[in-house]
Amino acid sequence: MKNKEINIRDPFVLVHDGHYYLYGTRAKTCWGKADGFDCYVGTDLENWEGPFEVFHRPEGFWADKNYWAPEVHFYEGAFYMFATFNSEAIERKGTMILKADNPLGPFVLHSEGKITPDAWNCLDGTLYVSPKGIPYMVFCHEWQDIGDGAVCCVELTKDLKRPAGDVRTLFTASQGRPWVRKIVHDRFPGDNYVTDGPFLYRLKGGELLMLWSSFGEHGYVEAISRSDNNDITGNWVPDEELLFERDGGHGMLFATLDGKLMLTLHSPNETPLERPAFYEMEERDGKLAVKAVSPQTDVK
Repeated sequence: MKNKEINIRDPFVLVHDGHYYLYGTRAKTCWGKADGFDCYVGTDLENWEGPFEVFHRPEGFWADKNYWAPEVHFYEGAFYMFATFNSEAIERKGTMILKADNPLGPFVLHSEGKITPDAWNCLDGTLYVSPKGIPYMVFCHEWQDIGDGAVCCVELTKDLKRPAGDVRTLFTASQGRPWVRKIVHDRFPGDNYVTDGPFLYRLKGGELLMLWSSFGEHGYVEAISRSDNNDITGNWVPDEELLFERDGGHGMLFATLDGKLMLTLHSPNETPLERPAFYEMEERDGKLAVKAVSPQTDVK
């Protein structure tokens, strides 16, 4: 399969044992009933085998809709999937952690329920491990709950089974001014601002960045915030310049098999047209910038 044939949102790439493993939200079931996650396997970021189902809804599992943003991280000798789930009956989406012995699963439920607070609508959990080896989950508190969507974090137990502390709000979407734009929704009147898809990345000089998405003048965007102490515990300040502003987002960074820094995100942000896109990146004076567009990013 080619990238233009893969209809997913929220792409995430794990590089392992000479292969790329591409995960994402099934676009066709994104907004309603859902029952699993897939993976595509390749060696060149253009040609893929799959999809291979890596998780399927177990009998009696509480979640039956909104299976979103699967991320797979290698941690302490195993593969852990951070994924968002929701239920028609409960209507309180949140992130759980799954586990497998290899990137193609099968992934099984690992955390003791949702890591995110049960009373909140939350999404897009990602793993961050501090320089001291402390694991955290960074996630978004949904704008539907609070209007001004927030990016939060919570320390995890070493086995990634449960929270090990209180939730801390790192920043809110409206702090993305001047570029951030509010969204209008009939069910949720007022000034609503979106936070999506946090992902942590450390520059060569040690500065800790966070990629995240919201809405700007030209639609869905990829933004950057920076920690003032180069750890999750710092104060986070959004950049005034966007990393990507052409109707694409929920991105992440990874090193290719030949050592290049690559950004992947989905574009356009319109169902069912979403496709994974790839952009070679470089660091310039403490900032990330697009170096080159890979040929396979044409998603017309």
